[in-house]
Amino acid sequence: MVSRTTKERIAYWARKLECPVDENANYENTYWCNRDLIPIPEDRRTWTWQGFAGYWIITRANNSAWTAGSTLLALGLSVGQSMGVIVGASLIISMIAVVAGWMGSHDYLGFTVMSRASWGMLGGFWPVLNRIVTACIWMGIQTYWGGQAVKIVLVRTAHGAGTLINSPSTESGGTLSWNVVYGIQAVLGLWSGGIVGQSDWTRYAKTPNASLFGQGVTCPLTIIVTALCGLIITSATAQIYGQYFWNPFELLLHIQSVSMSPAARAGTFFSRLCFLASQMALCIVLNAISTGMDMAALYPRWINIRRGCSILTIIAVAICPWNYVKNVTTFITVLSGWSIFLSGMTGILIFDYFLVRKRQLHKADMYTSNSSSAYWYAFGFNFRAIIAWIMGVWPLLPGFIRRVRGVSNGNGWDHVYDLSYFFGFFVSGIIHWLLHVVFPTPKQTGANRDKHLFY
Repeated sequence: MVSRTTKERIAYWARKLECPVDENANYENTYWCNRDLIPIPEDRRTWTWQGFAGYWIITRANNSAWTAGSTLLALGLSVGQSMGVIVGASLIISMIAVVAGWMGSHDYLGFTVMSRASWGMLGGFWPVLNRIVTACIWMGIQTYWGGQAVKIVLVRTAHGAGTLINSPSTESGGTLSWNVVYGIQAVLGLWSGGIVGQSDWTRYAKTPNASLFGQGVTCPLTIIVTALCGLIITSATAQIYGQYFWNPFELLLHIQSVSMSPAARAGTFFSRLCFLASQMALCIVLNAISTGMDMAALYPRWINIRRGCSILTIIAVAICPWNYVKNVTTFITVLSGWSIFLSGMTGILIFDYFLVRKRQLHKADMYTSNSSSAYWYAFGFNFRAIIAWIMGVWPLLPGFIRRVRGVSNGNGWDHVYDLSYFFGFFVSGIIHWLLHVVFPTPKQTGANRDKHLFY
């Protein structure tokens, strides 16, 4: 039997550890709401186009984009073909980012709350948990790379970009074509978590169009330039050292093993500082803060963005991230693996907002946990989203398993998996929309009259 004193102490610390609430706020911390989950009020919408441009530079000009370009060579593509894949993928990322961010810049709601509309008040935890898992792995990988902390610039020493630049592809015919497709979706998979959660950031936009320059120009341009640097330097290092280094951190270690001249020591030291700054910024902006937003949805009364960041950091180190980047094949498989689960969720989110809701939301119902909510559905779950997501995922699993086991031979399952991001996005999105057409729900469209909810 717990004593009265113990109960009072527990209640005291429970109140003490609750997330802070704004002064004179029209909301309170509940199981569904805190300061980080409400529609962003006007005085907190401060991001201009320069801020969003900086966001895309931080999240795209880093080792991930560098490595993505150079690892495409492992698929048998030439440098020119690899750059074509990068350009195509970056433009697709740009377009999806604009669409996925629209609900944030116009309705001021983030991914975590928007998931309640498409999946149900309880079902909405599923996509949030998926994105948290993805971010934990990426946080671990980026932290590991940040620990390596290097940036190597070799072109001059090689007296050019090296022979790889002009080398033809090592594959041909149908194999080459499918590898190009697989390469595009692998790059999409690299940023699938950031794409689906665009509204987490665009909800802070000062004007509805403030994010468009960053999404439409800075995003693809930064990816392309960074990946091109990775490809050129991979080629240059082969000219100098006689082998390819797809990861710049491995390149640094090799430089130190063959030369400890003053120039090499100075170069590697300052390179560490540059890459450390890049990785720290990336970990904070793209991984820590984004996941903090998601974790805030798990227990809003006691978890906010800052506390979620702390939890993420602990998990990221515990998962031993170095196992995911130990070789080229593993890295590519890891990249494309995100697409299986998140692409369908991205499709559901976008099709639900634009086609099912027609951009009309009952915002108050997104914080109501009973049958009066438009998003309660059946016991808090929207079976339409669940069915749609499963239909977009299960056909990809055989090809994914075969890829992980290294037994892919180009059969039908393998080719379906080569299309994983596009398959999941459109199959899940279209089925979700059609199920709402056939089985419509009360208050499927329409909006709350109170446009000043929570403020």
